[in-house]
Amino acid sequence: MAVELKIGDYVQGKKFASLEHDFKGEIEKVYENSVLILIKEFTKSDKPVVDEYNHRAVVRKGDAKLIKAGPKVAKTPEPEA
Repeated sequence: MAVELKIGDYVQGKKFASLEHDFKGEIEKVYENSVLILIKEFTKSDKPVVDEYNHRAVVRKGDAKLIKAGPKVAKTPEPEA
């Protein structure tokens, strides 16, 4: 069974389009089949492309490799109205 990715997880993304190397970053948003990654670690030669992408990339869930799970957030029950 595949690992469930969630907001705050630190992942490695595969190179794609103009990015010539793999990159690492934190998941900002989870979609049905993909995740939005805030790129934090990348190869120096990819800096112009990363800047152009505003340090973000949408990656298929299958192409995002979990490096470190994010902190677990305890859900607080909402008070009844």
